[in-house]
Amino acid sequence: MSIGLLGKKIGMTRIYDEDGAMIPVTVIDVSGNTVLQKKTTETDGYNAVQVGYDKQKEKRTTKARSGHFKKHNSEPKRYVKEFRFDTDLPDDIGDLSAELFEDGQFVDIIGTTKGKGFQGVYRRYNFGGLPQAHGSMMHRRPGSIGAGSTPGRVWKNTKMPGRMGGRKVTVQNLKVVQSRPDDNVLLISGAVPGSKGGYVIIRPAIKKQSSAK
Repeated sequence: MSIGLLGKKIGMTRIYDEDGAMIPVTVIDVSGNTVLQKKTTETDGYNAVQVGYDKQKEKRTTKARSGHFKKHNSEPKRYVKEFRFDTDLPDDIGDLSAELFEDGQFVDIIGTTKGKGFQGVYRRYNFGGLPQAHGSMMHRRPGSIGAGSTPGRVWKNTKMPGRMGGRKVTVQNLKVVQSRPDDNVLLISGAVPGSKGGYVIIRPAIKKQSSAK
C-alpha cells in the first residue's frame, strides 16, 4: 500500500466536461492532513506512516493520545490512520495535500455508510414482497425461513430483518475528476459512502493502477 489522505465529505455537486457532459461528483475536503509518525521495521516491526486529520480540542483528548501528539509536535487530531508500506518508506514524505492525487487518477475510498436502524427485508434486501390482496396477511414479511423437521433450524446467513447501514465499506476504482490544491479539495466521480461531514480514507486504487487521462 502507498500513502493516502484522510478527508471529510462535504457533499455532492455537478461539473461539466469539455464536451458539455454533466458529471456528478462528491466534494472531499483534505486540508489539515499531518504526518504524525513514521514507523519502520527496525523500531516497530513494520513500515507505516501515521496521518492525523481534523483538529480536536485538548480537553476532549485522552491523556494517552494527548501525550502522543505532543511527542510528535502536533496539535490534537480527531481522526488518525496508518498507511502501511511493503517496502522502505520514501524519504520525501512531507506535508500532505490534494496534490497527492492527479486528475484522472483512480482511487479507493473507505467510509462508514449511513445508519438506517432496524429495517425489514423489503428495504434491507429489496425483497419483492408477498401478495398485497385483502386476504393476505404476509404483505411485507420475509416468508419461509426454513423447513420444519429437516433441518429443523434456521440456516446461518438467512436474510432476515435487522440493523442496516452504519458499517465500513470500500468503494473501488473511483475517478478523481479534479484535484484542487488551492482549495485542498478533491472532486470524486460518483457517490462516496457516508453522510455529509463523515470521515473517509482516500488511497490509490489497488486493482486499477493506470491513469484515466
